Amino acid sequence: MRAGAGAEPGAHPDGQAGPGEERDRGTRTAAGGERNLTPRPGGGAGSLADRQAGLVAALTSGAPVPPGFDPRLIEVARVALLRKRAGEVARQWPLLAAAHGPRWAREFARWAAARPTRGSLRDGWDLARELGPALPPAAAEELAAREATMRYDGEHAPRPRRLPAVKRAGGAWAVQFAGRVRVVRR
Repeated sequence: MRAGAGAEPGAHPDGQAGPGEERDRGTRTAAGGERNLTPRPGGGAGSLADRQAGLVAALTSGAPVPPGFDPRLIEVARVALLRKRAGEVARQWPLLAAAHGPRWAREFARWAAARPTRGSLRDGWDLARELGPALPPAAAEELAAREATMRYDGEHAPRPRRLPAVKRAGGAWAVQFAGRVRVVRR
């Protein structure tokens, strides 16, 4: 079948408006009906992108709920996303999560509630660094090993270290040489 076959007369095969034509803002649905994407007057302030950004901020970083959304439902979704995020961080940082035991999801949610995600590896790293001396011994070993094998400045994505390194976290020391890591407790 050739491109544009079966299209309305005068329609362009790629859906673009031709010279002197205005593109229709409606789109066809799978059922053959039309869905209008034209913004409605009085439909709310700001562009669609602004409203979406406000919704994402409310769900991921504790921003106020944008107008037109049910705050109760946004809170339910936010809590579910924090629980999912805690599980993802636990997969990257198993000793950190295990050290907190059954309190892990609650402790992580408290820490992450006002922070947008930066990825599970970085979220766990930031949490472990923030806990500092209060970091449980197993989690301190895990952090020391990560610090010895990777470079992370808190802003940019972690990068593998190329040179030997000695790092300390909590009561643990990690030595990385030739790609191998040895962890020593104090």
